Amino acid sequence: QEQLVESGGGLVQAGGSLRLSCAASGTSSSINAMGWYRQAPGKQRELVAGITSGNRTIYANFVRGRFTISRDNAKNTVYLQMNSLKPEDTAVYYCVAGAYGRSWYFSHWGQGTQVTVSS
Repeated sequence: QEQLVESGGGLVQAGGSLRLSCAASGTSSSINAMGWYRQAPGKQRELVAGITSGNRTIYANFVRGRFTISRDNAKNTVYLQMNSLKPEDTAVYYCVAGAYGRSWYFSHWGQGTQVTVSS
C-alpha cells in the first residue's frame, strides 16, 4: 500500500516562496506518476502539477511559470517549488501518486498540507 507524507507547507507573504515535499513509501510497481492537487475553501480539488518517473510533466495554467515540480526517483520523493505566491494559492495541497498511460490517473492521496499566502 502506497503511503504519501507531505511536508513544507506554512504561511508566507504574497510574492514569497515555499517548497513542498512528499515522500512515498510502498512497493507498488504500478505507480509511475506523482503530483499535487490543491483544494481551497469552498472550491473543488484541482490538479496543480504532475510528473512521471520519466520526467514528463503537466501543469495547471494558473501555476505555469511560477511552480516547478520535480522528483528524486531514488528517494521516491516529489517536490513542488512554489514561487511568486499569490493569496489565491491559499489551499490545502495534497500529494498524489498513480499512473500515467494515455492520461493521468492518481489513486493514492496524502493527508494534505496547508499553504496560506497573506496579502
